[in-house]
Amino acid sequence: MAKKKKVDSNTIAVNRKARHEYHIEETIEAGVVLAGWEVKSLRAGKCQLTDTYILIKDEEAWLLGSHITPLNTASTHVVADPTRTRKLLMHRKEIAKLLGQINQKGFTCVPLSLYWKGNKVKCQLAVVKGKQLHDKRATDKDRDWNRQKGRIMRENTKQG
Repeated sequence: MAKKKKVDSNTIAVNRKARHEYHIEETIEAGVVLAGWEVKSLRAGKCQLTDTYILIKDEEAWLLGSHITPLNTASTHVVADPTRTRKLLMHRKEIAKLLGQINQKGFTCVPLSLYWKGNKVKCQLAVVKGKQLHDKRATDKDRDWNRQKGRIMRENTKQG
């Protein structure tokens, strides 16, 4: 009988695609308004952030496109919409600063991760600029070179 490994990390979901597709300029932390069934699903780890983005409308920030899968045990009297628009909790000054950065040419805002901070769910947002194809290739080349260096160092330390 195999034991299940317990994860000590408080990270719920990570948007790995964002780090590959964009140059990250600045990161910001925001709270997320959730329903009860969504919190239960997040505790179970049923969340995806791929193709998710941030919309600022009427001086409020919104999380669009995130997918929180409802549990089978969710309440029957509440209609669970897995891709509903969720409000982000930020100060007005933070939203104004974010809006100023987004209005610059080529910049946008995407969520990087959802995580627990105490008993609250937080979203790490990033002001990003899109990468060109050659930038993505350079990133991949650097990552491969760092892996190769690690292999060489391990081999040399084992032999010596």
